[in-house]
Amino acid sequence: MMTTNTGEKLEIEADNSEEITEQQEDLKRQPPWKNQITVRGIIASLFIGIIYSVVVTKLNLTTGLVPNLNVSAALLAFVFIRTWTKVLEKANFTTTPFTKQENTIIQTTAVACYSIAVGGGFGSYILGLNKKTYEQAGVDTEGNSPNSYKELKPDWMIGFCFVVSFAGLLALVPLRKIMIIDYKLPYPSGTATAVLINGFHTAKGDKMAKNQVQGFLKFFSFSFLWSFFQWFYSGGEQCGFLNFPTFGIKAWKNSFYFDFSMTYVGAGMICNHIVNLSLLLGAVISYGIMWPLIIEKKGDWFPQNVKESSMKSLNGYKVFIAVALILGDGLYNFIKTLLITCRSMHSAYKKKTNLIAAVPYNNNNQNQQEARRNEVFTRESIPLWLALIGYILFSIVSIIVIPIMFPQLKWYYVLVAYIFAPSLSFCNAYGTGITDMNMANNYGKVALFVLAAISGNNDGVVAGLIGCGLIKSIALISAYMMQDFKTGHLTLTSPRSMLVSQGIGTAIGCVVAPLTFFLFYKTFDIGNPDGAYKAPYAIVYRNMAILGVEGFSALPRHCLQLSSGFFAFAISVNLLRDVAPARFGRWVPLPMAMAVPFLVGGYFAIDMCMGSLVVLVWERVNRRKARLMVPAVASGLICGDGLWVLPSCILALAKVNPPICMNFLPGKSS
Repeated sequence: MMTTNTGEKLEIEADNSEEITEQQEDLKRQPPWKNQITVRGIIASLFIGIIYSVVVTKLNLTTGLVPNLNVSAALLAFVFIRTWTKVLEKANFTTTPFTKQENTIIQTTAVACYSIAVGGGFGSYILGLNKKTYEQAGVDTEGNSPNSYKELKPDWMIGFCFVVSFAGLLALVPLRKIMIIDYKLPYPSGTATAVLINGFHTAKGDKMAKNQVQGFLKFFSFSFLWSFFQWFYSGGEQCGFLNFPTFGIKAWKNSFYFDFSMTYVGAGMICNHIVNLSLLLGAVISYGIMWPLIIEKKGDWFPQNVKESSMKSLNGYKVFIAVALILGDGLYNFIKTLLITCRSMHSAYKKKTNLIAAVPYNNNNQNQQEARRNEVFTRESIPLWLALIGYILFSIVSIIVIPIMFPQLKWYYVLVAYIFAPSLSFCNAYGTGITDMNMANNYGKVALFVLAAISGNNDGVVAGLIGCGLIKSIALISAYMMQDFKTGHLTLTSPRSMLVSQGIGTAIGCVVAPLTFFLFYKTFDIGNPDGAYKAPYAIVYRNMAILGVEGFSALPRHCLQLSSGFFAFAISVNLLRDVAPARFGRWVPLPMAMAVPFLVGGYFAIDMCMGSLVVLVWERVNRRKARLMVPAVASGLICGDGLWVLPSCILALAKVNPPICMNFLPGKSS
């Protein structure tokens, strides 16, 4: 799984910098922290959290690529409450004013809710525990022992989420002032979200908000109705618009076609252009060149009669080469982020005494505004003892409960994980604040390899997967928490109300995310390499654990050489991007993005490139309007298509099948 950068939306800030007087008035009428959390806000958060949990789960189970949805959640929060208040006003009910603090709280709660779907491992380490993934990895593989799978059930998954998710909320609370005020970390996505919310709640922002709301609702309706229309033609295997051979039958067989998925078109509009082009490049290299060549080696490089799902077949090359790209990219960025973090902390420490002298003389109003924000952020402090005691209590619960759920992971390993987790979380949150890249996946992979290697053949796979989830969850949630604190700092929202809202959202997510996953799990064929829901990262994470247990003996013939080459390629490409001039470096592909089509195919890369093309054309026609409307239009496309999943699942569970199968066959001349 990977998240994408939305820092480019900071350009909006220039349009709102002149609102200093109005924001100073906001300071005088700032509501108390308890009043910032409202019943309607919790209801709105629940609704938005469910929508985005469905969207994120679909993305996890199809490609594993999840764009940053913070800005989208803030927009949807505004749409929901404004619609709510207008309906009540027409019914002659009085409503309390909708403030930017309430908008921030709703966005924070919703993000906390769907972050469980992002970091809960439902498309990666948790799904990697089930029997189907165990069988795909090869039952005859030495490290893939018969006791290394666990059937997925809602009860223990909900319990697991509750046990591991709350510690991340408290791990970095004592350091929030240092990271937000002292080090002034930018947190680009959090800042972009705050800029959008501040823009909504100004007199000048009313027109902007109205246009964005109209754009969101228009494309939400279009996306939902389009998905509904497509459903009628999908009555069988490989039927419907999802299998439309846009570039011909031969290209379709190699996964190159446009599948009319509005989710990925919308995601492509949000993602940076280089992410989408990297996906397309990965698809061309893998399904366009490598796999057709390797399949010709059947009977030489791998057995003639082996199952396609076996790791000893072509599937093994797909998985392990993708693993090599992911690990190469992850290792490089892991080391790079640590170096940047250490250098930035050292620089901040040296310059701390000179901060006042470094401020330009003509920024008095801006400095006064910053001082007032800092005063609000520090006035309602969160007691240090509360964070420490809370973290210790959640750690004790995990040390007791997790070994009971998973005997393969010993209690002392869990203890060590919780001792090191705050340090890893700090590094991740600091790096996220600088680069806007959440590297929690890479911290989790380090834990996966270490625990898999030291736990032995029988216990290594399960211990590695669960240990990975433990570290990843704490690191990811604490980084999200700090990012939301940045949004709250810029919108004058109380840290206390944000911590409470994070707790509420996390509790909701611990129930919603597993149930949403099970809706997919029971309705669709999850993990089928030839199906719509391939869940590529489940087999990747399991084979990482097997690799940690067995070493290189788990690789098929010549796979080690190919994987080593792509591992070196990932490091070299990242190095080239950093040393090349910016005008060239921004076109260097991202290995992490390139890895996804190696497992899934090229169809969704074409969808996302279509999203980039829409943005490119729009910006050429009207750049200002495009910057304003792209987040709203993309959110509408993603949410409409995502929401259709709920009725489609209900229809499938009720055994109501689509009435038509639209299929495509070669012509007679072919």
